[in-house]
Amino acid sequence: MATKKIKAPTKSDIITKYSDYCLINGNRPATVYKFAKDNGFEEAHFYAHFSSFEMLEHHYFTEMFTYTVEMLEQSPAYANYSGTEKLSAFYFTFFEMATANRSFIMYLMDDNNSSVRNMLKLKELRKVFTNYAMQVLERPLDMKNERADKAQDKALREAAWLQFLSVFKFWMKDTSPSFEKTDVFIEKSVKASSDLVYNTPLQSLFDLGKFLWKEKFTA
Repeated sequence: MATKKIKAPTKSDIITKYSDYCLINGNRPATVYKFAKDNGFEEAHFYAHFSSFEMLEHHYFTEMFTYTVEMLEQSPAYANYSGTEKLSAFYFTFFEMATANRSFIMYLMDDNNSSVRNMLKLKELRKVFTNYAMQVLERPLDMKNERADKAQDKALREAAWLQFLSVFKFWMKDTSPSFEKTDVFIEKSVKASSDLVYNTPLQSLFDLGKFLWKEKFTA
């Protein structure tokens, strides 16, 4: 008698089943073998996409990144955006998706309050996001020097990542309805950073500082 072939799950299927398990049980599955059996697929199907539960968690954020960029590129208007407009659109779309999956993201980032472990979970996201930022953002200066250009690129990468982290941390702590304060923070943060790099910064930085002060001391 022929053995019935088990349909291989997609990467998205595995992530969804894994997030459901973690949120329902409050912890990771005991083993990949049991997780696969309980969900009707072979252990090898899991390893075709991920080497471990830990790597699945790391790549969860890169999957969000990829889906965000795919959604943006479906809009004809996106191609004509400036670099800062593209970055702003990315933030709004990414964090809209994050809000739809907030419970699992908060679960992932609540690793016994270990900031080191939490940053490791964003390691793969950092790579793809900073590459994206370098693709869409204009260099503020034409250095005409290889070493200077590399230094400028490194500074832009680090600044873009620090900005992303600031929005991410703000969103995690946001308690406003529909996370509307995160939208305000994105708008002001992108405007301030753009002005700081490309234009006159004082008014935008003042607006951002005033917003953050109000959130910290008067909320």
